[in-house]
Amino acid sequence: MKQIIFFISLLCLSACTPASKQATDTPVLTVTLEPLRYFTEAIAGDNFRVVSMVPKGSSPETYDPTPQQLVSLDKSTAYLRIGYIGFEQAWMDKLVANSPHLKVFDTSKGIDPIREAGHDHGDHRHEGGIEPHIWNSARNATVITDNICVALCELDADNAPYYKARRDSMQQVIARTDTEVSQLLQHADSTFLIYHPALSYFARDYGLRQISIEEGGKEPSPAHLKELIETCRREGARTIFVQQEFDTRNARLIADELGVSVTPINPLSYEWQEEMINVAKALAR
Repeated sequence: MKQIIFFISLLCLSACTPASKQATDTPVLTVTLEPLRYFTEAIAGDNFRVVSMVPKGSSPETYDPTPQQLVSLDKSTAYLRIGYIGFEQAWMDKLVANSPHLKVFDTSKGIDPIREAGHDHGDHRHEGGIEPHIWNSARNATVITDNICVALCELDADNAPYYKARRDSMQQVIARTDTEVSQLLQHADSTFLIYHPALSYFARDYGLRQISIEEGGKEPSPAHLKELIETCRREGARTIFVQQEFDTRNARLIADELGVSVTPINPLSYEWQEEMINVAKALAR
């Protein structure tokens, strides 16, 4: 009986070893945030393992990588950046210096950027940059997936037809999402409030007006809050979006004043398609 158990255990170990080795040997791609991981995994399939630098629940505007992440990054084949987000502005040069072998691909290449307005801080002025939340847009997602496919074909040319086929499938999902969102928004509110302006490209795609509660990236002043409330009343805005990375007190204050509720969203969700539709449904209500 002991011999039978020994041989069964040996067979199980033998069966497990190749899979474990395969998982270890699978090349790694690092991306900045979860929506980009979603697109990259959809195209890469099982040929690459994809990891995000900014974990779920963290803000890519202010996140600092852990020492362990910096060590792990050195094992990556390539880094796919989203384009303009704060994490990349602060860390990209350091990440490349830390891992000089790392190939970097910019998935924002070819996207028509939205330029942010500059703002004053009393004794100094910040010039506007590029609005970084490019992934919250079906049109941009099509460009992003094209760029991911180009990167994968360069890294693994032998499997280029495989990546192109998976890109085409992903772009069909994006097109269906775009159609569903457009249909939901046919009779929706055209103006909405959001604490942090993460839906600028979404608003541009569908002819909506996004109003940010933040004022120049900072907490709104009492005067700005009053102005926001008046604007909402004048334009009939009934949707106030809040994100888990930011303080919701001012959003709830405005909501109480207007007699409306706040709607939690997660523009950083891995579930890109689901989140796009959730935003449209909230506006359609």
